[in-house]
Amino acid sequence: MLEEKINADIKSAMLAKEASKLEALRAIKSAIILLKTSAEGYSDETEQKAMQKMVKQRKETAEVYKTQNRPELADVELAQAAIIEAYLPKQMSEDEIRAEVATIITSVGASSAADMGKVMGVASKQLAGKADGKTISGIVKELLSK
Repeated sequence: MLEEKINADIKSAMLAKEASKLEALRAIKSAIILLKTSAEGYSDETEQKAMQKMVKQRKETAEVYKTQNRPELADVELAQAAIIEAYLPKQMSEDEIRAEVATIITSVGASSAADMGKVMGVASKQLAGKADGKTISGIVKELLSK
């Protein structure tokens, strides 16, 4: 289970004095504890969503730091995002997403940009945890505009 792996990795990060890794691991542990006590409940799916949200937040924060000309803070956020991503399932490549979306477009019978909602509904469910929603949306728009 992920929680046990995180706890073991926290111990090893403490022994190795890896402060950045330790901070990211503690954030994951905190999110798991919050999920266990929330009304939403704790499952692999909610755990994955929470971790994806953490990665997204860190990347967005890094972008803000970059625009404010604070690269040292941006690097810290990106390093933590990378550590958290290591515990998530491997993300699909853009080509793999494109192939999946093309299959979905064919299966729902979409032919124009007006059908984007139908395609996104199916694609979001099928690719949940494997691809970023923003990337999926961009590919769906591109394929439907052809």
